[in-house]
Amino acid sequence: MMYRHWFLSVVIGFGISLGTHLTLRAESPDTAPVELKALITQIDAAANRQDIERIQSLYSDQYVTADGLMLDEFTQSLKALWKDYPDLEYTTEILSWEKKGTGWVAETLTTVIGNNQERGRKIQLEAKIKSRQTFQGDKLIRQEILSEETRLTSGENPPEVTVNIPETVKVGEEFDFDVIVDDPLRDELLAGMAMLEKVDSDRYLDPSTMQLELLQSGGLFKRVPAAEEQQNRWLSAILVRSEGITMITHRVRIID
Repeated sequence: MMYRHWFLSVVIGFGISLGTHLTLRAESPDTAPVELKALITQIDAAANRQDIERIQSLYSDQYVTADGLMLDEFTQSLKALWKDYPDLEYTTEILSWEKKGTGWVAETLTTVIGNNQERGRKIQLEAKIKSRQTFQGDKLIRQEILSEETRLTSGENPPEVTVNIPETVKVGEEFDFDVIVDDPLRDELLAGMAMLEKVDSDRYLDPSTMQLELLQSGGLFKRVPAAEEQQNRWLSAILVRSEGITMITHRVRIID
């Protein structure tokens, strides 16, 4: 069995940071400026309407992500995802913020939910993206994804899973990626696969294919080898049983 998947940060987090990790002198979200709240609300509203022209107008003309995704590629992948999930709903809350020159830096949490019908099967999507966004004037100019989780489920009773994975690890360190099925399997067969990929613009536009294998235990347990340099990685897993399918993707940031 083979499954394809999209990496959701391209539409949920609206890009990746161009700069280095910043230390945010956090101000309460209750004190966030009206202009900052309005910009974030406008981005959510445009995404909920699937208004690609309005989305483009909220980005700087020089916008490019650290993943190498240019604005044209970004909008192309956005349209493709909206085609698959025509009812995506975006909600963003400000976690903290800081005045930065004539603009702002804000840490936000965006939740996205939606549904897709494929070959008569309903697929439910839920994703959460925590990010640090930099605004200048009325434009989004930079963003850094701090954490990312996407979960796709299908069927009457998809596997309930617990995921153990770090958000950040240091260069040269190994780490574990465990996806544990919460329900007892009894005599039921379970198939699945875990996959590791470096975050790359090509993966946004050409999602990978996952080849499933029968599992001998109640989950997936993967030891991830150390990276030799700073990078972002996607760790994905899919679990399939007779009553449903669960697929999750997490981002891990590898830092000095």
